[in-house]
Amino acid sequence: MTLDISGIKIKWLGHDSFRLDFLGKTIYIDPFQIHEKDKASIVLITHGHYDHFSPDDLKRIADSKTIIVGTVDVIEKLKIGEARTVAIGDSIDAAGVHIKAVAAYNLEKPFHPKQNGWVGYVFELGGIKFYHSGDTDFIPEMEDISADVAFLPVSGTYVMGPKEAAAAARKIMPKVAIPMHYGSLVGTKKDAEEFKQLCDFCRVEILS
Repeated sequence: MTLDISGIKIKWLGHDSFRLDFLGKTIYIDPFQIHEKDKASIVLITHGHYDHFSPDDLKRIADSKTIIVGTVDVIEKLKIGEARTVAIGDSIDAAGVHIKAVAAYNLEKPFHPKQNGWVGYVFELGGIKFYHSGDTDFIPEMEDISADVAFLPVSGTYVMGPKEAAAAARKIMPKVAIPMHYGSLVGTKKDAEEFKQLCDFCRVEILS
């Protein structure tokens, strides 16, 4: 299923992985378990866990001209593409796309410590602002997030569950919220459906 928002085509590839296409640019976020070869213009990687930073999957979509954006723990291991290191708060321009790295961490869970400096991303395509939260809880920094489309984890265990994700969406108030981080390693479609039921204040798209 491909969702079209103002000419930007969005495809969920499972877990936290997405592909966006707009005006000849192809952007991948956290590519994982990619089954077909492709040519990515930009790849955004939120952190170094294997289900977000997968060198084998990068080989299927990246070449020497692909701009790969990630935190230092990711970039230092790259062997392909044009690497761009970011830390929380950094803004860069890559292939004409403005990208900002924002905080992503657990408040009490041990899986994504704040001190690791892992990130989510806010980026703009065709005047539409997208927010991919990365693996995170509902953190205070979301107070400053402004986005038209928000990709939010809903599985619980390692990240926000449906109720916490709905609270985050209410704070951000996107026009469209898209649940992620379920259906493969942890979480089920029921988590996405519960999230949608709780988000009666914005449009929610459950992608397949």
